[in-house]
Amino acid sequence: MSDLDSPDFQALVQELQLVRNQIQTVSTQVNEILLTLESLSTQDNDRPVFRAVGNLLLEVDDRDKLMKELTDSKGTFETHLQRMIERETELRTQYEKVIDSVEQ
Repeated sequence: MSDLDSPDFQALVQELQLVRNQIQTVSTQVNEILLTLESLSTQDNDRPVFRAVGNLLLEVDDRDKLMKELTDSKGTFETHLQRMIERETELRTQYEKVIDSVEQ
């Protein structure tokens, strides 16, 4: 049985795929927050802003508080994204080592 058939290698491949999917998901979330922050900053202050809470849209009373919450969330997601990118790099290195050992 080759290393490519081993349960350890299969688990490595699965984890790599999972991390890659999580990176895509979190990247999308960061981009959505960035777009929201940009839209909110260009929105006329006289126009109401709404926030989705469950199935409801509620008017936001404090835009500055909303901007801070969004900025904090973006920072949290970016930190998490960086950790996942680092993990992906580690997994890719392990993956490439196994592939190289099989090819030799």
